[in-house]
Amino acid sequence: MTRATMQRMVLHTGTPDITGTFAQEPDIPAVLRRASCQLEVLIPARDEARRLPKTLMRTVRYLEAQPYSSSVVVIDNGSVDQTSDLVARTWSDRVPVHLTGCAQPGKGAAVRRGLLTSRARFVGYMDADLATPIETLDTVVPLLGDWQAVVGSRWIGGAVLARRQPVHRAVGGMAFRAMARRVLPGLADTQCGFKFFAGDLARTVASRLRIDGFAFDVELLHAITDMGVPVKEIPVVWSDAEGSTLRALRDGGRTTADLLRLARQASPFASTPAVRGEN
Repeated sequence: MTRATMQRMVLHTGTPDITGTFAQEPDIPAVLRRASCQLEVLIPARDEARRLPKTLMRTVRYLEAQPYSSSVVVIDNGSVDQTSDLVARTWSDRVPVHLTGCAQPGKGAAVRRGLLTSRARFVGYMDADLATPIETLDTVVPLLGDWQAVVGSRWIGGAVLARRQPVHRAVGGMAFRAMARRVLPGLADTQCGFKFFAGDLARTVASRLRIDGFAFDVELLHAITDMGVPVKEIPVVWSDAEGSTLRALRDGGRTTADLLRLARQASPFASTPAVRGEN
């Protein structure tokens, strides 16, 4: 069976309901909710006019070649450059590229807005710098037939760091991972920006989230495991890129406070271990 056939089967049969009946979504005006498709790719963006053209072009070209319906959504998180104008261009006749605004600052707020306004069967998000190749969906999509949450990891066997972070960011990342393990001891990497989910699960969980900043991923994954849904980690190829919106002085204190609050709330009896590897 070819990979394309596997993807077609997964996206047209859906994901098994592991969690039972999902909670009702919050009231979202119909005008803000996009047309349904099989797979929706969210890209949170703040002043990304320099990096987005390459990312959008490569993402759209990849999705055009796939056997399932898809769309790309850029969530503009208060950009003051040409991000919105750039996204508004016509990128493809087959794969829509949508622009959604989010006035609340923070990556978490932007991703949450994207999830709650999606009608897709499967939905996920990635970084504007395409640090993880879009072709990673070749691995993710077949797995979505069995797993409701599939996330990339830079820290498990098989992962490749094609371009490493500067030393100061690497040290900061180590400190972040140490704190995140207090919340999610079974996950090797909470911060890799390549995560995809069953749409119903993503919308239900997003309605419960409150963190707007960079600890959003930890809150999201903790909420999923707290529901008893296992998270599938897969190794990725990852490249650090200049232009990150994370600023140590501005964001470090807030992120630390958010992680400590999540650690206090985490129950040692509620978490579900992650499952690592491709198969």
